[in-house]
Amino acid sequence: MLDGLDPEQREVATSLHGAVCVLAGAGTGKTRAITHRIAYGVRAGMLQPASVLAVTFTNRAAGEMRGRLRQLGAGGVQARTFHSAALRQLQYFWPKAVGGEVPRLVERKVQLVAEAAARCRVRLDRNELRDVTGEIEWSKVTQTVPEDYPAVAAKSGREAPRDAAEIGRIYATYEQLKRDRGVIDFEDVLLLTVGVLQERHDIADQVRRQYQHFVVDEYQDVSPLQQRLLELWLGDRDSLCVVGDASQTIYSFTGATPDHLLNFRTRHPGATVVKLIRDYRSTPQVVHLANGLLSQARGRAAEHRLELVSQREAGPDPVYAAYADEPAEAEGTARRIRELITPVEQGGGGVPPSQVAVLYRVNAQSELYEQALADAQVPYQLRGAERFFERPEVREAGLLLRGAARGRSADPALMDADIPSQVRAVLGTRGWTPEPPAGSGAVRDRWESLAALVRLAEDFAGSRPGATLSDLVAELDERAAAQHAPTVEGVTLASLHAAKGLEWDAVFLVGLTEGMVPITYAKTDQQIEEERRLLYVGVTRARHHLTLSWALSRAPGGRASRRPTRFLNGLRPGSQAVGARTLGGAGGIERGAAAPGGGGGVRRRRGPVHCRVCGRALTDAGEMKLMRCEGCPSELDEALYERLRDWRAEQAGLLGQPAYCVFTDKTLLAIAEAVPETESELARIAGVGRRKLDRFGGDVLALCEGRELPSAVDGEGDDGAGGSHSGDPRQNSTEK
Repeated sequence: MLDGLDPEQREVATSLHGAVCVLAGAGTGKTRAITHRIAYGVRAGMLQPASVLAVTFTNRAAGEMRGRLRQLGAGGVQARTFHSAALRQLQYFWPKAVGGEVPRLVERKVQLVAEAAARCRVRLDRNELRDVTGEIEWSKVTQTVPEDYPAVAAKSGREAPRDAAEIGRIYATYEQLKRDRGVIDFEDVLLLTVGVLQERHDIADQVRRQYQHFVVDEYQDVSPLQQRLLELWLGDRDSLCVVGDASQTIYSFTGATPDHLLNFRTRHPGATVVKLIRDYRSTPQVVHLANGLLSQARGRAAEHRLELVSQREAGPDPVYAAYADEPAEAEGTARRIRELITPVEQGGGGVPPSQVAVLYRVNAQSELYEQALADAQVPYQLRGAERFFERPEVREAGLLLRGAARGRSADPALMDADIPSQVRAVLGTRGWTPEPPAGSGAVRDRWESLAALVRLAEDFAGSRPGATLSDLVAELDERAAAQHAPTVEGVTLASLHAAKGLEWDAVFLVGLTEGMVPITYAKTDQQIEEERRLLYVGVTRARHHLTLSWALSRAPGGRASRRPTRFLNGLRPGSQAVGARTLGGAGGIERGAAAPGGGGGVRRRRGPVHCRVCGRALTDAGEMKLMRCEGCPSELDEALYERLRDWRAEQAGLLGQPAYCVFTDKTLLAIAEAVPETESELARIAGVGRRKLDRFGGDVLALCEGRELPSAVDGEGDDGAGGSHSGDPRQNSTEK
């Protein structure tokens, strides 16, 4: 059962007692590790299949886990989503806990939300309705009641699609409607299960007798409500294994948070922590780029990032491609895909179309690539979204434009206008505006689709002087007809969010410009960092071929004013790094004090030191001190460096030792370049060990903050003994 597992995966599989936290980087075989863990425990007689509950977030992932467990001889194990597991328990215990049958489950809450809005005398169009429904769902998984919604939403930095107080009223009315009709929604399944387990200790005990061992996959995506349910399943036990990667947290807008993963060791001090960093999916070239993306990350999740180490043979370098405009980018991408999927014997790459993906930030970007692939006779399929011409707003726009073309002579506003102006006038009645709406959600998605039609009209008019609105409608009909062919096995078109958990031999990341990645409505530092993680997820989907591209202007002949995403600074050729940091988290195992075999301590493995600018592994001692190559650009704070030198001289005088015994010149340079803000950041700098951190850390951090320190010789002899500096200099440093 353990054959073929690497040392860290084997540790996951054999650590069957106590809490276990698996920090698993992309492509490191986490599913393999946890399924072998369960199967090993079952086959060894240490776990009863019926006593194990494995939970994840999608039916696809749960199905894959069940299939693997059957192949490994552990077919009796329950592998379900949180909602599926909770619904089964609710259905079973409802007669005992409440009486009667479980209320009917409303699978689509939109109709009820619409009725609630109407009762509140609020008019919502279809897209606003979807966005308000999303806010209600977010409120419920974060356990926010209607009256608290405005304050909590503001504190969380959410951009509400309507006035927050208005949404709170709709939310309250929606809940009342459900109660009146005796129905529940998807989130209620979790809320009611939590309520039953909290109120009925006999039922909670029965569930805990049934399930004695828990495994949670994608733990960085749990919501506060799901975490509460998990805690109730566990009770006071610690027979829990969680698996996750804070660097792949990309669903915080739905209420998911990596805090439970990052705080796992705090809640379970005796936990064993295993880090999986051996990447079996991607080539070293792809992995190097992925590590480089994270080296510039900020925030708490970034502090726990993992440095992947590819286990595959070398492959081609990632390709960076700048195009003059968006159509050229789509055509260039289609042309490169055509070459990749051409059989080897015909001079092509021989990559199956099903092993190629084009990934973009928003679904509205798909239209250009659908058209370009169709023109290149490359089969494709869309994942996680409707085809562009099948979207309701696009179909509706087509009908309106067709009507406008027929009645153009009767409408003075359209008679003398050019095609783009006519299209803007028509689509302006259905939600298109010159400026995009604030925030994300269905309203923004609809606007993006209509804006794509406006851009298409502008391009069409530019390429067909003298054409009419009827000609444009005919063009739209032709495009729609060409893309209504039956779905075939072909190149995948998907958004970056929809690509999570998938992988392909060749990945094309397109539209990587400022304003798209990061998206223009990402304003806060946390939102920007989530956009960086989203790009990281996209990069790590590629096994062998990776292409990253952007367009310098939107339309042919346009001003080349666009800039490539800031996330590629220092990574793509010709760009300069901005504030890169060394990667953290080498692979290995850390045992909690109470973990079996832990020996009462924590075992850590130091990973290689990498240049914080270019990401290259460093071997020279001086470069390792600086945490950068000698030739890479420095961001030295010269004033801080001089303050640190003066302070070092003073400390050396107190110690009666050479200055380098306090800190070497290279260590001071590294501090003045990194400007650490916390002890943990200071400790990462080579040359700052535990002893020096304890002795000098407070002073160094104060100097980095710009605070002035009183001179160590101030008041010398004030104690009347004339020897205040003859004792431990740590005392003097602490007093300062």
